[in-house]
Amino acid sequence: MGPGYKILKMEDKNRTSWIYFSFFVALAFLLYFGAVIAVEPFGANYTNEISSTAQPDAPQSIPAQAGNVTQLDIFGYTTTQSWQGYYGNVTGTIILADSYDKVLYNWSLAAPEGEVYASVNGSGEIDWGNVACFNMDNHLALETLYNISTDDVDGVNETFKTGNSHDPFYTAGAFFDTGTCASTQIFDASGQGNDNSFEEVLLTDASSPVQTIFASLLEEEDIVGFDGNYYDFEMIVLENGHGTDTAMTPYYFYVELQ
Repeated sequence: MGPGYKILKMEDKNRTSWIYFSFFVALAFLLYFGAVIAVEPFGANYTNEISSTAQPDAPQSIPAQAGNVTQLDIFGYTTTQSWQGYYGNVTGTIILADSYDKVLYNWSLAAPEGEVYASVNGSGEIDWGNVACFNMDNHLALETLYNISTDDVDGVNETFKTGNSHDPFYTAGAFFDTGTCASTQIFDASGQGNDNSFEEVLLTDASSPVQTIFASLLEEEDIVGFDGNYYDFEMIVLENGHGTDTAMTPYYFYVELQ
C-alpha cells in the first residue's frame, strides 16, 4: 500500500497544480483581453478642407451738415477672437479586426451615430478611461489660457452651460446621461440653437484643470445646417485670436461610431 499510496498522492498533487495553472492562465487571459476590447475613440481622417470667415459690411455714408445733431441706431458685428468652428459629414464603418488592422468583418454605416471629438491633445495623450464632464469651476483658468476676459460675451461659461439638455451618449464605455455636462447647441438652419440639433458637450480627462475635449454628438439623420446644407456635425473649439496673436492651434480629431 505504501508505494501505491504515494503514487496516488503525486497524481493528486499534479492535478491540483494543473488546475491552479489553468486558473491563472484563464485569469491573465481575461485581464489582458478585457483591457484591449474596451472601445475608445479612434483618430479621424479628414478630406476636403474649406475654410472661410465673415466678410465685413461696406460702410454706409451719412451726410453731415454744420449745426445739425443726428440720432443713429447702429447695428454691426465682428468675428469672435475666441472660437474656431468646424462642420461637415461623417462616413465610416464598424469593424471586427485584429491589432494589425486585418479586418475579419465590417458593417458600413450610411448614417452613423456617435461622437466627433476635438482636442489639442494628440495620439496617446488622452486618458479615455478617465473622461468626465469638464468642471466648469475651472472655466476662469481656461479663459485665461485663451486670453478671454471675464466680461467677454463669448467666454466659456457664456457659451457652454450646465442647464442645457444634451442627449445621452457614451464615450469610451462611460455613460453620460441627459444634461449631465456643460453643453451648447450650434446653430441650424433656423438661425439658432435647438434641442437634438448639433449639440456639443465639454469634456476632460482631468489631466489638468484646463484640459478640454470638445464632443459633437452625431445625429442618426442629417440636419439642415447653418448655411442650408445637410451636415452630420457642427462644433466650435477654443482658439486665441486676441490682439496681435495670429498663431494657429492644431486640433486633433477623434471619432467614435455606434
